[in-house]
Amino acid sequence: MAEKRDYYEVLGCSRDASEDDLRKAFRREAMKHHPDRNPGNAEAEALYKEANEAYQVLNDAEKRRVYDQFGHAGLEGGGGGGASGDIFSHMQDLFQEMFSGSGFGGGGRGRRQQRGADLRIEARLSLREAVYGCKREIDVRAPSPCSECSGTGAQAGTRPEVCVGCRGAGQVSTQRGFVMFSSPCARCAGTGQTIKSPCGACRGQGAVEKARKVTVTFPAGIDNGQRLRVSGQGVHPGGGLQPGDLYVDVEVEEDARFERDGQDLITRLDVSFPTMVTGGAVQVPTLEADGEGSTVLEIPTGTAPGTVFAMRGRGVPRLDGRGRGNLVVVAQVAVPKKVSSKAHELLAALEAELAKGG
Repeated sequence: MAEKRDYYEVLGCSRDASEDDLRKAFRREAMKHHPDRNPGNAEAEALYKEANEAYQVLNDAEKRRVYDQFGHAGLEGGGGGGASGDIFSHMQDLFQEMFSGSGFGGGGRGRRQQRGADLRIEARLSLREAVYGCKREIDVRAPSPCSECSGTGAQAGTRPEVCVGCRGAGQVSTQRGFVMFSSPCARCAGTGQTIKSPCGACRGQGAVEKARKVTVTFPAGIDNGQRLRVSGQGVHPGGGLQPGDLYVDVEVEEDARFERDGQDLITRLDVSFPTMVTGGAVQVPTLEADGEGSTVLEIPTGTAPGTVFAMRGRGVPRLDGRGRGNLVVVAQVAVPKKVSSKAHELLAALEAELAKGG
């Protein structure tokens, strides 16, 4: 009898692998060696069973502790490769994720999926686009029903067959004493169907990755970090099932002139020293939907640097449509880097006059 391989070696992971790492490793090996993907391949079937046994042991905290300390010998007579109610629940979740999360493998009475998987992407908007809203075509790559087999996963001219192991239920039950345990059917991996002749285009998965464009409408006032849901634009699983949704995470680019604070826009305005002292009208840049704009702001006499002015209703629209925030203007003194000799004389005279208190 051949010596058993180390369970960590079987799954291709380290001895300090986390529960999530083990799960990912088993999924990788199971998908690689599953009988439906390797019809008639006895070696692949054996590797699939070996991975299943390894996962059942390492996924159980107590069995893993015994195995780490004593190896295979510590599990002899203790049901090391046997299944339990707990491992069945893990397997059920895993197979549902593997084989029904994206419409792969066609339908079946045992399949729990009622809709396609959701997708999530990111979109970068300029500040102007976020403030006034926009429409954008977003490139999306996601599994879509295979056109060669219409999403069945079976070669053209053939159809998936009802699994003889579970009779299409996707689940098999075993009784131990007075307790009945259910687990995903090992023959069909819980799909309720088997494919003898897989489609060459999608390799029996029933779906292929395709690129498509989705038009997304970003409402006026949307902010950085917010998320939009576009109904029905997620994964299209085919087989009469509803598609999932597309979630768009918004990232707003920084603007050189304006900062956003909630519904307010903040800009820093350089004002000449004479105007700060004597007052006067200045032009303030504004953020317009169709480009750059400006408005007039009256600077009062004796305005101190750092004075804040709020121009109501010139900020960011509220998502609920109830008005807009303010344009907040922070006045700061514009100090020239170069001055003429005449300017020196005038500034000296001004300093002397101000020193008199006049």
